[in-house]
Amino acid sequence: MRTVALVAAITFVVDQLTKWLVVHVMSLDTRLAIDVWPPFVNFRMAWNDGINFGLLGSGDEAAKWILISVALGIVLFVLVWLRRDPPGWPGLVAGGLLIGGALGNVVDRLLYGAVADFLNMSCCGIDNPFAFNVADIAIFAGALGLVLLPGRKPGKKGS
Repeated sequence: MRTVALVAAITFVVDQLTKWLVVHVMSLDTRLAIDVWPPFVNFRMAWNDGINFGLLGSGDEAAKWILISVALGIVLFVLVWLRRDPPGWPGLVAGGLLIGGALGNVVDRLLYGAVADFLNMSCCGIDNPFAFNVADIAIFAGALGLVLLPGRKPGKKGS
C-alpha cells in the first residue's frame, strides 16, 4: 500500500501545483485563455461544478457536498479493494493515480466550490470546447488501469 500512497501523494501534489501555477501565478482565472501551442495545447479557464464535462453541474451547495461525498466514497472503495485483492505493482500505481486525482478534485471543490479545469487540446480542424486538468487525466488513467490489471489469483505469488 506504500506504492498507492506514494503515487496518490505525487499525483495530488502535481495536480494542485499545476492548478496553482495556472490559475494564480499565470492569472488564468482573470485572463480566461492562454494559447500555449495552438491549436494543440491551450489553457482555457473552466470552473466545473459538475462531473465530467460539467454534467450534473448546478452550482448548488448540496450538489457540491454530494459530489465530494461520492468522490471520497470511491476513494474508500478503491482503498479497500486494493487492500483485499492487491493487483500487483502496475495496479497499485493505477489505484494511486485514481485516488490522488480524486482527492485533488475534492480539494478544489472545498477551496473554490468547483473544480479548476484548464487544459484544452484541439487538433485537425476539431475545436474541442472542453477543458480538463491533471487530476482528470490521473482518474481516467487509474480507472483504466484498474479495469485492465485484475487482481492476483488466490494462492499465486504476484508481481
